[in-house]
Amino acid sequence: MKDAMTIQQIRVCLQDGTYSDEMLSSWQEDHRAGVQKLMETHRRKVEKEKELRERYNQMSSFENDSYEQGKRYIAGIDEAGRGPLAGPVVAAAVILPKDGYIAGLNDSKQLSELKREALYDQIIDTCIAFGVGIVDSQRIDEVNIYQAAKQAMLEAVAAMECQPDHVLVDAMPLAELACTHESLIKGDQRSVSIAAASIIAKVTRDRLMKEADIQYPGYGFKDNMGYGTKQHLEALHKQGITPLHRMSFAPVKELSRV
Repeated sequence: MKDAMTIQQIRVCLQDGTYSDEMLSSWQEDHRAGVQKLMETHRRKVEKEKELRERYNQMSSFENDSYEQGKRYIAGIDEAGRGPLAGPVVAAAVILPKDGYIAGLNDSKQLSELKREALYDQIIDTCIAFGVGIVDSQRIDEVNIYQAAKQAMLEAVAAMECQPDHVLVDAMPLAELACTHESLIKGDQRSVSIAAASIIAKVTRDRLMKEADIQYPGYGFKDNMGYGTKQHLEALHKQGITPLHRMSFAPVKELSRV
């Protein structure tokens, strides 16, 4: 045992990935409690990474089907902000590389803010192209939220440097596109491209609402993102309607009549 690695040395090797199968085998047979604790942590980490990889592969099935049909650039599209009382609706379109991998990619609603921010940077760094479309509250009132969300999606595609030849979109038919498209119910949970778009859209909109919180304090925009929380509703009654509010949405609509 005099030549055995110290527990700290083993920890560093496991953290850095600088180990061989032979070294792992020897550590598994090492009876020191500290080494066994490290190995258990390592086993859980490997299992988690395996689960994430398997989920990513499962969520790549629609993209892989499109590649098999001869498509080259497949964009996922999603939006954020249909339900809030204030702020824009934001859509994003993302083309991921065919053989890429982003661990933990999932529907933005299933992720913490910290994880979304980290994945946002990874997506921007690794994607082939992305685009964002933003439609403000005035336009939402003019055409309704469904049409505004569709407009934001089309603008997101138009903003891409590389245009897609196929689009996967979350629960919205987009016949206006020049390329083929497929509308998927709960697509942000079933497609890596749509999940990536959901994260870009969500993070972009959240950042806009945090800026709005500075411009219009008291409504809690940095926390509620424009949704009708108790604080937001109380501020509406106390401070009134801002230019960011959607006049066609209740209870803003009712307040405007008072």
